[in-house]
Amino acid sequence: MRFDVITLFPELFAPFQATGVTRRAFESRTVDVRLWPLRDFAEDNYRRVDDRPYGGGPGMVMLVEPLERALAAIRAEQAAAGLAPTRVVLFSPAGTPLSQSRVTALAQQPGAVLVCGRYEGIDQRFVDAHVDEELSLGDFVLSGGELPALALLDAVARLKPGVLNDAQSHVQDSFSDGLLDCPHYSRPEQMPDGRAVPPVLLSGHHADIARWRRERQLEFTARRRPDLIAAARAAGRLSKADERFLAGLQL
Repeated sequence: MRFDVITLFPELFAPFQATGVTRRAFESRTVDVRLWPLRDFAEDNYRRVDDRPYGGGPGMVMLVEPLERALAAIRAEQAAAGLAPTRVVLFSPAGTPLSQSRVTALAQQPGAVLVCGRYEGIDQRFVDAHVDEELSLGDFVLSGGELPALALLDAVARLKPGVLNDAQSHVQDSFSDGLLDCPHYSRPEQMPDGRAVPPVLLSGHHADIARWRRERQLEFTARRRPDLIAAARAAGRLSKADERFLAGLQL
């Protein structure tokens, strides 16, 4: 899949693509990231991509024309490669919160154009004419769209076959089934102060371990994110055994 990223700071992406387990996805071009520095599409001597907002107010607004030229260049390259135009995604506080289900859906698509805004925002005329979807990382404000773009690329890359060491790793992640993940333990079995790994995890009894993990997942989610339990219940993702366990919890 291919992501075309319109950004003022392309240098932020190179270290990310060369670091960690997800670098396999970028090195192999399983997730092909193309960077489009926005200032390359400014036409004045100062390479201006922003200006003061009409109506007054603080900050600057990203200009519509450089953005449209960048998008036109992306569309031309896609067409030359025989690719269909991909969706345009803008990272914005007004966007839909990014979720694991949305990441999973994006990972099954051919890619997207990611628009990384800066300053007070981008000219609304570009949004109205070209943006297919707005996404947000949460109810807080960042300096620009690069961090959300990196988060999306990481989340999508780890879902691609051959990226993680264990193909089942992402299946057990938090939110993969709508719930938080269960707690995990590793060596040593017991700390000097007596803190020990739960005995069931050392038992070798796979059914008991699976049941313990499911119960801890349910308990952890019910205590930390009861809204996810409600959503899972509404979607019919909880079994009768799950409901019996939840009914016996002292929250």
